[in-house]
Amino acid sequence: MDLSNLKPAKGSIKSRKRIGRGVGSGKGRTSTRGHKGAKSRSGYSRKIGFEGGQMPLIRRVPKFGFNNRNRVEYKAVNLYDIEKLAVEKDILAIDKQVLIDAGLASKNDLIKVLGDGTLSKKVEVAANAFSKSAKATIEALEGTTTIV
Repeated sequence: MDLSNLKPAKGSIKSRKRIGRGVGSGKGRTSTRGHKGAKSRSGYSRKIGFEGGQMPLIRRVPKFGFNNRNRVEYKAVNLYDIEKLAVEKDILAIDKQVLIDAGLASKNDLIKVLGDGTLSKKVEVAANAFSKSAKATIEALEGTTTIV
């Protein structure tokens, strides 16, 4: 056995099906497409969701509502979350990275601080948005709110 007499395993190599090369080849005339119908003709492409003429699912199921493309989705962070971070980890400046490290947000989230909970410390908070009550609570303790 050497490189000059190596062969692929029996049955592992198949020859390409040569279609449309005359009736004698056995793959001429209809070129394996069968007789008549859209699928036998050149340029055929089935529409997405086509179900053979049956009413497609997309048209059977009723549609309702509205999806606003311009909606801005925020990750909500409440004041009790900020209080917990400020007290347990003794952090006075809370920004996006602090919230990511604490597992309250991911790096692609826009963060909105909401006013649920209370604060006992003066903190500096940087976020994408603040509710009126959250802003009032933070600034009542002489903390700062910075919109990033």
